[in-house]
Amino acid sequence: MTMLVIIGLAFLLASGILSVILSCALDNNWLPLLVVLTYVLAPIPNALTKRVGSDLFQDEGRGILETGYFITSFFIVSGFGLPLVLNHSKLITDHAMILSLVGGLLIYATIVMYMRVFGRRQDLYI
Repeated sequence: MTMLVIIGLAFLLASGILSVILSCALDNNWLPLLVVLTYVLAPIPNALTKRVGSDLFQDEGRGILETGYFITSFFIVSGFGLPLVLNHSKLITDHAMILSLVGGLLIYATIVMYMRVFGRRQDLYI
């Protein structure tokens, strides 16, 4: 069962990355590739604040964890908003925006499903 889940997650991730690359390559406009930067930066605040806040799980230490969740949510919203802004400003076409949004959705869905399947705790913040 675990091998089937890993294969499914790899397929979702590869499909998402392919969709983002196709959104760039079909129009020879590489601006939608900036969305990949948000995919890379999104988990970093959670990783840092969980490491720092791991000793401080009392009420007074919860603020650093919430700050990490907030910054992570900023990157996730930016990952979906950037293609919309680029399309609105006519820097990318409609189909490039759609492919970039679908790719982002597939990549973030892969991350969420990975955390649900292989996560140690019930804390499902991305």
